[in-house]
Amino acid sequence: MSARLRAYAPADLPALRHVCVATGAAGRDATGTLPDVGILPDVYAEPYVVLEPSLATVVEDAAGQVVGYVLGTADTERFVAAWRARWLPVAASRHPAPDAVDHADQARLVRTLHTPESMRTRWVATHPAHLHVNLLPSARGRGLGRALLDRFTAAVAARGAGGVHLGVAADNPAAQAFYAALGYQCLGEDPGVVWFGRRLA
Repeated sequence: MSARLRAYAPADLPALRHVCVATGAAGRDATGTLPDVGILPDVYAEPYVVLEPSLATVVEDAAGQVVGYVLGTADTERFVAAWRARWLPVAASRHPAPDAVDHADQARLVRTLHTPESMRTRWVATHPAHLHVNLLPSARGRGLGRALLDRFTAAVAARGAGGVHLGVAADNPAAQAFYAALGYQCLGEDPGVVWFGRRLA
């Protein structure tokens, strides 16, 4: 498959949301796994292109279809403030805050939407940037993930970020092995998540 990396454009948003859902179950298709699967791109994709569009890169295949992306921020603390001020008022109308005793997956994700402060992981001081990378199965195994990461880390390093971190699903060993092979260090674990990070020059 011939593919190229290019900057995100607003017309890519529907495709971006599709890729997020199609890879949203630990790299597998999340369609039908939640009452409202739109919560996935509302947490893990669209806010990044609203708040940090210049750091978004997409992979376009030979047919001109978006088959992957990298999204993120160079400054998680600033991003959290922007999320609360600019993204939450938009997305909260789609996903009202759940009942505090509701522990279903849907409610957990909606709670994440409403509490962006949870992005302030214990590694933000040393690894202030964070990112999300997703590729459709047809785009994997061709070096595109590495190319996306290289492009993103160069951009955030140029903005002064001394390190980058990300969370990987605990039940996605292939993704964990991928980041380890690229020199990302395991920073720690939380329930369901393995955290990886890399210091930047």
